[in-house]
Amino acid sequence: MIGLDTNVLARYYIDDESDAEATKQHLLAKKLIESGKPLFVSKTVMLELEWVMRGYYRFKASEISLVFKNLLSHVHISIEDDAVVKQAIISFDKGLDFADALHLSSSKHCTEFSSFDDKKFAKRAKRYGLLPVVKVPK
Repeated sequence: MIGLDTNVLARYYIDDESDAEATKQHLLAKKLIESGKPLFVSKTVMLELEWVMRGYYRFKASEISLVFKNLLSHVHISIEDDAVVKQAIISFDKGLDFADALHLSSSKHCTEFSSFDDKKFAKRAKRYGLLPVVKVPK
């Protein structure tokens, strides 16, 4: 099994034709990912990939979600804790930041999740009935 770094996935999904090296890397990433070889993607790589697409390439949340769903559709690619990642994508699609969604999904065994992010995280998680309940320490 081959573990994939964020930059390999970014080059696969983002055809940045700004320079020859990026184009070369895109083709190499495409060859590897479409090879059918067993591949592995960690949750931290998923988190970093979202940041790269949103922060650097200015992808919309809906575009990022499509990339994640495509990645999950490859039968030869194993995603670390895939049920947690799938739940995080569902919460992300509802409006949570992907990082918050992944943190919350990864904490499913907890009775509550503590965060000072009341507006973007706690209130949204409550509105969507996500578990564990997000509470702001007082």
